[in-house]
Amino acid sequence: MGARKRLKADQIKEKKSTTAIAHLNNCPISARKMRLVADIVRGVEVNKALNILQHNSKEAAGRLEKLLRSAIANWEQKNQGKSIEDSTLVVSEIKVNQAGMLKRIQPAPQGRAHRVRKRSNHTTIIVDSKK
Repeated sequence: MGARKRLKADQIKEKKSTTAIAHLNNCPISARKMRLVADIVRGVEVNKALNILQHNSKEAAGRLEKLLRSAIANWEQKNQGKSIEDSTLVVSEIKVNQAGMLKRIQPAPQGRAHRVRKRSNHTTIIVDSKK
């Protein structure tokens, strides 16, 4: 029984060594706008994804590009013996979740006030080497 658990633990450790994760918390862009850009690069090879993000005009693209570069650096740190060219890195997963909201007041006619909700998001990107 102990050998089986050890074997399973080794498989999990091997799988984790091929993946790298990067987080971006409290990004001041609404989750909906960030998801539009995230959907474009999900499942795409890393170099192609960087090229797509560099040539996209949305503000979220710049923030996702920086996050993707961070995930690539994390992968390189984990796998110091391997190079990116030898193993094909793929953006395997991107999660964009809603974060806290800043609530502000906007003056309105006749002494009224409208509420302005400044939304933000938490983004997680997972890069995996494709065999």
